[in-house]
Amino acid sequence: MQAFATLWWVWICAALALGVIELLVPGSIFLGFALGALAMAVVVYVLPIANLPALLALFAILSLVAWFALRLVFRRQSSGARIVTRDINEN
Repeated sequence: MQAFATLWWVWICAALALGVIELLVPGSIFLGFALGALAMAVVVYVLPIANLPALLALFAILSLVAWFALRLVFRRQSSGARIVTRDINEN
């Protein structure tokens, strides 16, 4: 398991699998994990870390950061619903 976690393409495959799961499951739960796995591919490619607990902790931190960033991005989008302040039946 530890040998596979140090390969960058394994993290790319994990990101793709999590992206497919995100398409199949309602809600935006797995998108943060997919972005975290994609960021882990870059980290493992640039900085080869051989310690499995450190890799998993870094994946958890990057996924949490991605989830918060996605939450900020999606919160700024409006739903398009209008707020009615004046009723047409009032005089």
